[in-house]
Amino acid sequence: MTRRIITAIDVGTTKIATIVANAKSEDSIEILGVGLAPSHGLHKGIVVNMENAKASIAESVREAEQISGTRIDSACVGVTGRHISSVNNKGVVTIPHSDRMVRAKDLKRVLSAARSITIPDGKKILHAIPRGYTLDGLDRVNQPVGMHGARLDAETHVIVASIASVQNLAKCVRSLGIDIDDMVLEPLASGEAVLTPQERETGVIMADIGGGTTDIAVFKGGSIYHTAILPVAGYQLTSDISIGLGLPFNVAEAMKKKYGNVTPGLDFETAEVEMGIENGHSGSYRDLCTIVRSRIEELLELVLLEMPVSDYASLAPCGLVLTGGSSNMAGLDALGQSKIDIPVRIGRPLNANIYGITDILHDAAYATTVGLILWQTRNNGTSAWQEKNRAGIFSTFAGLIKRIFR
Repeated sequence: MTRRIITAIDVGTTKIATIVANAKSEDSIEILGVGLAPSHGLHKGIVVNMENAKASIAESVREAEQISGTRIDSACVGVTGRHISSVNNKGVVTIPHSDRMVRAKDLKRVLSAARSITIPDGKKILHAIPRGYTLDGLDRVNQPVGMHGARLDAETHVIVASIASVQNLAKCVRSLGIDIDDMVLEPLASGEAVLTPQERETGVIMADIGGGTTDIAVFKGGSIYHTAILPVAGYQLTSDISIGLGLPFNVAEAMKKKYGNVTPGLDFETAEVEMGIENGHSGSYRDLCTIVRSRIEELLELVLLEMPVSDYASLAPCGLVLTGGSSNMAGLDALGQSKIDIPVRIGRPLNANIYGITDILHDAAYATTVGLILWQTRNNGTSAWQEKNRAGIFSTFAGLIKRIFR
């Protein structure tokens, strides 16, 4: 069986996670190594200190290499941050051939038209993902090449990112002698790991609550429909606990993870009054849960405000899937269910086709990292980054020289 080594680097605000995998096929992926390191030099998903960020990435990569016994030469890297914006855009072309058969060059023309949007200064297209085609009024056409018609329409989901933010992240990775195979918007990757084909087809909202950002993606009709990034997530929650309970930030983070509970109807009167943690710090369990619940309720409201329509039940019959490290809090799905009128569940990467060193990866905190591996096996060659940066002779030679000197 063919051995294809692929690597994913999830550069988050609180952690850097690197996975090395052997992608034997889309249905058979062996995890060879996982590297984890605390994240420094990033704020809300954006690099703010190049040296610190580079050191954190290097630590994660080094651990993944040691465990897998594999040198990492290239990787797929996740991108997030408030600088991300998106829009659905349509393009249309006529089929000029006498036989009216759609050819590959016609498909290329209509996709080019569908991604032609006005891009603000300092921005670039990160993804232009086809949502579907219409041929002479017949919609839901998946592959129009070879079919006959006079007019071909295409709809794409165009995702735009800050050039500077993307370049700074790419520079951190490349400075380690690692080429970039692809740069992928993180909620797209998370969706690969935690959503079912039925949810993506029927309609679902996914919110990945990370450390610095909450990444939102709506899938409908089997494809991405809407994306958004909220600059509010686990870091702000911990900060509020720290201020509200008068605790150091690291102690507040530990208490949040150990004691945080947002279950509706939780009886605080019968719950333990004080909770203790290292260094003699303690706090009120009631106060902790009150702060956490209030902030989570606000976050759920912000997620819904980012929706393109107000009829959530029609937009997403399959409901809301919460993932990311902050979704591990006890009672989060029940609280979500009590606050919004659509189903809510916690999304964890549990793909039966992934095996090997996977114990830690069943945690919702690793949805993006696992999703980046899956993205490479399912969507190879579809991103704007790959189209622009696909290696030519010079770039291949330059990458070889970097790896030699590494």
